[in-house]
Amino acid sequence: MDGLEITVVLGTAVLVGSVLAPRLQMATPLFLLGAGIVLGFVPELREIELPPEFVLLLFLPVMLFWESLTTSLRAIRRDLRAVVLLSTLLVVATAFGVAGIAHAFGIPWASALVLGAAVAPPDATAVGALGRSLPHRNFMILKAESLTNDGTALVVYGIAIGIAAGDSYSSLDVTGLVLRSYVGGVFAGVGVAFVFYLLMRRLHDATSINVALLLVPFVAYLVAELGHASGVLAVVTSGLVMAYASARISTAASRRTTESVWPLGSYVLNGALFVLIGLEAHAVTRNIPVGDGVRLLGCVVAVWLGLMMIRFVFQTLSVLIIRLLDRRPSQRERRMDYRARVVSAVAGFRGAISLALALSVPTVARDGSPFPVRDEIIIVTAGVIVLTLLVQGPLLPRVAAWARLPEDAAAPDELRTAERALLDAALTAAPELSSRLGISDEVRDRLVAGYRRRRDQVDATTTPIPLVQDEEYSRLLLALMTPKRDVLRSMRQSGMIDDVVAHRIQTQLDVEELRLRGVEPLD
Repeated sequence: MDGLEITVVLGTAVLVGSVLAPRLQMATPLFLLGAGIVLGFVPELREIELPPEFVLLLFLPVMLFWESLTTSLRAIRRDLRAVVLLSTLLVVATAFGVAGIAHAFGIPWASALVLGAAVAPPDATAVGALGRSLPHRNFMILKAESLTNDGTALVVYGIAIGIAAGDSYSSLDVTGLVLRSYVGGVFAGVGVAFVFYLLMRRLHDATSINVALLLVPFVAYLVAELGHASGVLAVVTSGLVMAYASARISTAASRRTTESVWPLGSYVLNGALFVLIGLEAHAVTRNIPVGDGVRLLGCVVAVWLGLMMIRFVFQTLSVLIIRLLDRRPSQRERRMDYRARVVSAVAGFRGAISLALALSVPTVARDGSPFPVRDEIIIVTAGVIVLTLLVQGPLLPRVAAWARLPEDAAAPDELRTAERALLDAALTAAPELSSRLGISDEVRDRLVAGYRRRRDQVDATTTPIPLVQDEEYSRLLLALMTPKRDVLRSMRQSGMIDDVVAHRIQTQLDVEELRLRGVEPLD
């Protein structure tokens, strides 16, 4: 099967999943994973292989960059200690804990550590797709962790591969690898973001701005890899910097394009990746002998349960230690009770990065002998990914409901505060600007009256409302969109107006409709 046929199959699977999954009340990633497993029964599709560099170099930069652009920097700063602990010490503890479990099932210790490093980090794309049922703060902590933990996992993975190949590492060597991975990745991301910031400040065309933005994650990844640092961390860092500076390097038109194109591209790549994971899971389990299959199935279940248990125990111990060391009132407010820790344990989804690391295990050691139990590493990793997505995915909303986690009520209040401040600024500036621009008093007074009505609505309501004068006014304007579009379609079909003219008017109608409906509600 050639590349075009594979593209059509993957695209069709993503389309079917986007249509059927909501109707079946099923998370789309879970549907696509199952679709990939089913497609694995088609003989032609069994030939598809998922090269690890294909995931690391094509899928992850785009998806991680978009997740970084939509991550709250303030949330990361607020819970920085938790994010650092989860993305470093927890990854190491998980890698060694899983290695111990796998070793008990007959996998050599060095190869078991490779497996532990592969499944240690929760996956950012899986978390972004399946974790949105969590309250905003819990989701942001999990998302920040999953964006930054790959650097630790890659260091542990590299050391484990070296040990399996016969290398030895001193504590100084390990420290150097960690520093190079993290510090190098951060510097590469910040440096690339700064260069593109200077470039994009000189651009004004929406297309040029978005082409430059598309290059950022790939350049950041390349620069970091050339310096033997973490390319994943460089992509995440560059995304966070660009998100912070976006107001100064983008225009209204470019932001409208970005917020339309990037989510679509990320969704398609993410969906295709879940289908490919399903195909890979089917492929690696097809030729397993029955005896080995039972043992490996037991290993998969044990590792999967161990991942959740290690995460829960680590967070419990962290809470106890921090409680002894830090008794500030602000810290007590941030502590996670046992229900929140159970939710966090269930929400630790594994995905593409784990499979890419497992597939990156070399086929032969340096002495020319086959790498120990490489196939078993891939099988267990794929099995753990399938279980985390198929079981933890549907289970998470129920566990979150059981935990009764406090909702983040700050976002609606902050939205009203910001709207009120902007309206006050407009009311203050209106007289001077009207005089400078030669606006008549009648027009100025009508605009000011509209702004004052809007401010009264913001002060009176407890929920975000669309940026229009009143509800009846917006309903009437939205209803009038239908006859407008009918007339436009008729004029275009009859040849009275050119397609280019029709497209321009259609765009104006779309912008007006989006303005009337308001932005989507905050998560």
